[in-house]
Amino acid sequence: QVQLVESGGGLVQPGGSLRLSCAASGMIFSANAVGWYRQAPGKEREFVACILGGGTRYGASVQGRFTISRDNAKNTVFLQMNSLKPEDTAVYYCAAGSRLFGSNSDVPENWGQGTQVTVSS
Repeated sequence: QVQLVESGGGLVQPGGSLRLSCAASGMIFSANAVGWYRQAPGKEREFVACILGGGTRYGASVQGRFTISRDNAKNTVFLQMNSLKPEDTAVYYCAAGSRLFGSNSDVPENWGQGTQVTVSS
């Protein structure tokens, strides 16, 4: 059974930084695409970032501010979020699948429970 456990969310001021982590178990970590989606209240789910091997994809709204990375030895994916804006406020979900994903309409096979990120002064 695949488990994805997110951590690192919280409250941060505009312009600040946060790093999210997603610890995975129950799958061959290095062979799977792992990434992040987010969903704000009243809005549709939005693709944020994904990584598989040496390849990465980013959503347009986070390109240049967020960086995704992975540590295969620790079965963990990280999302470094810089220059945060109030519009980045959302629940961030870790997702994993057998293929690289990169759009709002993709549906990876496995999902975490989510972690809240709030950007506010």
